[in-house]
Amino acid sequence: MQNKSIKILGIAAFYHDSAAAICENGKIIAAAQEERFTRDKHTPDFPVNAIKYCLEEAGFSIDELDAVVFYDKPLLKFERLLETYYKFSPKGFVSFAKAMPVWLNEKMFLKKLIREGLAEVEDYKSKDLNMLFPEHHLSHAASAYYPSPFEDAAILTIDGVGEWSTAIIGHGKGASIEVLRELNFPHSVGLLYSAFTYFLGFTVNSGEYKLMGLAPYGNPESEETARFEKLIKENLIEIYPDGSIWLDQSYFNYATGLRMVHDNKWKELFGIERRGEEGELEQIHCNLALAIQRVTEDIVLKMAMEAKRLTNSENLVMAGGVALNCVANGKLQKSGIFKNIYIQPAAGDAGGALGAALAANYISFGQERLKADQPDSMFGSYLGPSYSSKEIELMSRKVKGNYTKYEDLANMYPVVAKELSEGKVVGWFQGRMEFGPRALGNRSILGDARNPEMQKKLNLKIKYREGFRPFAPSVLAEEVSTYFDLDEPSPYMLLVAPVKESRRKELPADYNSMGLWERLYKERSDIQSVTHLDFSARIQTVHENTNPRYYHLIKEFQRQTSYGLVVNTSFNVRGEPIVCTPHDAYRCFMSTEMDVLVINEYVFFKQDQPDWENKDKWMVEFKKD
Repeated sequence: MQNKSIKILGIAAFYHDSAAAICENGKIIAAAQEERFTRDKHTPDFPVNAIKYCLEEAGFSIDELDAVVFYDKPLLKFERLLETYYKFSPKGFVSFAKAMPVWLNEKMFLKKLIREGLAEVEDYKSKDLNMLFPEHHLSHAASAYYPSPFEDAAILTIDGVGEWSTAIIGHGKGASIEVLRELNFPHSVGLLYSAFTYFLGFTVNSGEYKLMGLAPYGNPESEETARFEKLIKENLIEIYPDGSIWLDQSYFNYATGLRMVHDNKWKELFGIERRGEEGELEQIHCNLALAIQRVTEDIVLKMAMEAKRLTNSENLVMAGGVALNCVANGKLQKSGIFKNIYIQPAAGDAGGALGAALAANYISFGQERLKADQPDSMFGSYLGPSYSSKEIELMSRKVKGNYTKYEDLANMYPVVAKELSEGKVVGWFQGRMEFGPRALGNRSILGDARNPEMQKKLNLKIKYREGFRPFAPSVLAEEVSTYFDLDEPSPYMLLVAPVKESRRKELPADYNSMGLWERLYKERSDIQSVTHLDFSARIQTVHENTNPRYYHLIKEFQRQTSYGLVVNTSFNVRGEPIVCTPHDAYRCFMSTEMDVLVINEYVFFKQDQPDWENKDKWMVEFKKD
């Protein structure tokens, strides 16, 4: 039986990482985060620009939509807030007084807000839009299960909090999703991890990946690391065999307060002050980061084992913010609990827009499940806007940029690969923008992984960010096991695996007791700039069928150097969303010490640009994240 054509717009908004996605009969057509258009990172604003883009890409008007789907149930969330304030009263009055006017004036009338937001997108006629509101974790579950290649899979979603749920275990079969277990607020793995993000001086809801990157600087053999882990497990949290947790709320302040934790109580427990946002990083901070990372991995593994027990499936799909913890994902993959693991590349709240649309398609409209694609139905997560030659040339005329255009790409790859091999940094902008937090070779900054100075150069002179931050390798899919202990695809940079022993360099016996920066710049392998302190790497496998241009560039780099991988980091500076347009890319190129910019088949060399030494002319201040 032929499915009726069902057109659905999914929306995530009003909290953080606003986004929109559109699908027809379950086929994903477009998806994008609002931050990319407004240049305001993690914006909560209604995604007017992202919706405009999605509708244009799909060729639909608002009046043609069968449903507009919001990614959670606001009234259920409001119920949770009221019950929480009541339970903790009289604590939290200041937080209550701040939150209630916003809810009563805005979020309680969400349908009205959505209609007004859509009116900014276009002048639509329908007075009776079909609006649907799936639960938050169902949206996450749908975002992972429906694009996956599996007809049967265990589902695990873990984040801070949706309405009441903070994690669920589910079972996907055909077109259906069944929720089997829920963990409810205030007990939350995501909020526990965010509490440590806050205490270690990073920004909640954006700095969690910094905490994950800091953890390998912790000394795994140190008594202090072991003591911190013990203190966490004996005071903050109880972890049950099925992965569910209980958090002692006397240590936390997120339920009704304006901060994540009670600073003085944590200082007393761990023996250190909360680190200021730009405070100096010391070994004690690194050891605490490693301790909470280990605790998180323990919980995720236990939850996965429970999901296996409940479903007996060979396959696992994951979403929610904690699913972006690629170190935990790597441990889970290596554990062998499941034969196959699939993680939604836009696992955070932005991906909820896509999940909401897919949940409506299959659950509300009862559509037949599309034949599962290989490796998935995300089209490499290249779901954002692309730009034509005319648009690139128009941008160049406006900025008076100078470029060489390569009609034959086979002539361009050797030029760019040679620049990389000589230690140059290349901005690489191609085709459709990625959906999700990772740059996957269409909005990326590239360097030579062999170059021991590249990590330092990229952090301090290109990204203008903290020097400890690690970088990921993009490696030809067929070459991944040449460099890493990984024998399966990782197309979305969501798995961490060890660098092969054969590529490592011998370290001094006192390596773990050296200072943080001394260890960082100690050569550890022949691919130094993508080898983290614990010999791990966050890997992206590059596949010819999903990104032929990126694949052929790396293939040419391999021909010139015998190394089939490059350093890949997102095309932005600290605090800036990943670039979206050719102008965004050119501005970022000119305001940093990037050497070469490639936009589709157009190559810009820094020294050929007017007034190229005047970086300040192009600088834009972004709030630090």
